[in-house]
Amino acid sequence: MQYRTLGRTGVQVSTLALGAMNFGAIGRTTQDEATAIVDAALEAGVNLIDTADFYGEGESEEMVGKAIAGRRDDLVLATKATMPIGEERNHRGSSRRWLYKALDDSLRRLGVDHVDLFQIHRWDPTTTDEETLSALTDLQRAGKIRYFGSSTFPAYRIVQAQWAARELRLGRYVTEQPSYSILQRGIESHVLPVTQEYGLGVLVWSPLASGWLSGAVRKGQDVTTSRSKVLPERFDLSIPSNQARSEAVERLAEVADQAGLTLIQLALGFVNAHPAVTAALIGPRTLEHLHSQLAAADTVLSADVLDAIDEIVAPGTDLAPQEKFDTPPALLDASLRRR
Repeated sequence: MQYRTLGRTGVQVSTLALGAMNFGAIGRTTQDEATAIVDAALEAGVNLIDTADFYGEGESEEMVGKAIAGRRDDLVLATKATMPIGEERNHRGSSRRWLYKALDDSLRRLGVDHVDLFQIHRWDPTTTDEETLSALTDLQRAGKIRYFGSSTFPAYRIVQAQWAARELRLGRYVTEQPSYSILQRGIESHVLPVTQEYGLGVLVWSPLASGWLSGAVRKGQDVTTSRSKVLPERFDLSIPSNQARSEAVERLAEVADQAGLTLIQLALGFVNAHPAVTAALIGPRTLEHLHSQLAAADTVLSADVLDAIDEIVAPGTDLAPQEKFDTPPALLDASLRRR
C-alpha cells in the first residue's frame, strides 16, 4: 500500500480508501460481511474509511461503527452530511441547525466522540458560506471534528468557500471529494486545477465508473451488476453516451491486457496517477470485490499506458455528461433560472 499526505493536514492516508456506501441494504451487505471487509482492508494497509449519514439513512455508519470498535485510533474516519434524511424539510442542507444535529447523530451511530474528516456531501445553494463555515469551525473547536471538507462541489464554489474562509477568518475546507474515472474526466479541466491551487486533499469516488471499469460490463455479456439493477438507464446501450462508454471499455481492456493488468488495476492506477489525487475510494460489496481492487494498491502506470488512455478518452472529457454531479443547480432545475 502507498500513502500520501491529505492536502496540507500532515495526515498520511492510503492511496486506496474504503468507501462504505454499500454496507447495509444498499449493497445487501450484512454486518458480518462488512466487518470482514473492514478487517481485510485494514490488514492490507488501508487506513481511511469514508461513510455518510445518507447511506441507508445511517445504516452504513452503524455498521462501520461496529466494525471498527476497539481500533478507532488506528484509522482515519470520515463521514458526510447535508443530503436529505427522511421527509422533514430541515433534516438536510448545511445550516448550523442541521449540521450540529447531523454530526451528533453520526457520532452516536459510529460509536465515537469525534470524526477525523466531516464533509459537506453536496453544495447547499440555500445556505451561505458564512453560516456553514462558522458552524464547521465551531464544531472543530469543540473537538468533534478534526478537519472538514467538501464533496462534489463545482470548481467556482470551491474557490468561493476558500475566499469566504479567508475573509471571515474561519476554518476552511481542506479536502474535496469529486467523482472521477477514466470515463468521466471533466474535473481535470476545472476542479482538479483548483484543488491543486488551494492545496486540498482529493478523495475521488466512483473510480470504477459505477461498474463500467470493473470488468463486469463487456460487449456480448449480460450486465448483472447491482448498480445496473438500480439504475438501468446508465447501462442501456440504446443511449449514445452508453455506447461511447462501451466502446471505450473494450479499447481500455486491450490496453490493460497489453500492460499485464486487470481493467480494475488500470482504472485505479489511472486516477491515482493524477498529481492532484490523494486517494481513490473503493466501495466493495463483497470480500471478492475488495481483493480484486486491493490488487491495484501498488499499480503504477507507465507513460505509454497513460498516453494510450488519453487516446481513448481525451483529457477533460466526460463520456456521460448527463451524469455529472457538480453541475450548477440552475442548469438542472428550470425554476432556479426563471423568475
